[in-house]
Amino acid sequence: MKITGIELRRIAMPLVTPFRTSFGTETERDVLLVRVVTPEAEGWAECVAMSEPLYSPEYVDGAAEVLRRFLIPALPAHTDAHGAGRAMEPFKGHRMAKAALETAVLDAQLRAGGQSLASFLGASADRVPCGVSVGIMNSVPELLDAVGGYLAEGYLRIKLKIEPGWDLAPVRAVRERFGPEVLLQVDANAAYTLTDAPHLAKLDEFDLLLIEQPLANDDMVQHAELAKRLRTPICLDESIDSAAHAAAAITLGACSIINVKPGRIGGYLEARRIHDLARAHGVALWCGGMLETGIGRAANLALAAMPGFTLPGDTSASRRYYATDITPPFELHDGHLGVPTGPGIGVDPVPGILDEVTTATEWITV
Repeated sequence: MKITGIELRRIAMPLVTPFRTSFGTETERDVLLVRVVTPEAEGWAECVAMSEPLYSPEYVDGAAEVLRRFLIPALPAHTDAHGAGRAMEPFKGHRMAKAALETAVLDAQLRAGGQSLASFLGASADRVPCGVSVGIMNSVPELLDAVGGYLAEGYLRIKLKIEPGWDLAPVRAVRERFGPEVLLQVDANAAYTLTDAPHLAKLDEFDLLLIEQPLANDDMVQHAELAKRLRTPICLDESIDSAAHAAAAITLGACSIINVKPGRIGGYLEARRIHDLARAHGVALWCGGMLETGIGRAANLALAAMPGFTLPGDTSASRRYYATDITPPFELHDGHLGVPTGPGIGVDPVPGILDEVTTATEWITV
């Protein structure tokens, strides 16, 4: 497949409500989109890097720079997604940037061949169960109102962001208000240390699905030690940025569940490798979210439809985050979202909406 050029497009997407985690608060997403143009088709992808290097070392300006200076120039004149991955391999890190470029190439490749991303990955479902991630609130009553609203909309699982000082009380309040039948989990975004183990063990009484990334991303050994001290299953997120890291975590006993975010691990080809590894070892998977627009959400739904993704993910409806999405909106039906069936990721940006939110474009000839 010959690539004639690549567009880097920046868009500004206001969030419907501020989203607060243990590492900061977001009110707007500065999104980098990648469009790969070939004679046969165009491919789209979304870089999930945040504006600042808080969730990971990557950030939007840095991702754009490494794409234009190193990753795009490294592409062969004729390539496919696997070839793009091999061409980018010598460059260390920058997995979110690599994922965006590889996914855009893959989308163009699949569109040219008339195959959906879901089919390419080996998806087994035509819709996926959806959970919602609830940020840290100013008060417990505010949290209860938010959770009640999401349950009324039909979400099948609630994830609460936690941090020291905002953990036991909000979790207890949600469990008491909405009962034991609600699927409930928590996400610490690496806000604790192993010395907090006795405190974290108090979460066991709430019958949680899991506690996500309680310790630092480079603390796999201590996660394994923490797992021995808790009844609540440990899920790793930031610690897993490749299939090799997933294998190490499984071997160490650092987790029994993995949150797969394609941007964090370098793309959907690596996500499929982690899927196959986890299934072989009986480790449960779910698809995490990074406040994606419809471009990223469509691709994540294809991934979440694979048979190893047995827990509801963060693939929420478009209106959870955006009043107007850049693609036709994804709507929740009976707690599920449908998996796109069209070629590639199965959706396209709406031109007028895309133009309204665009802040910059850059064309790179390959």
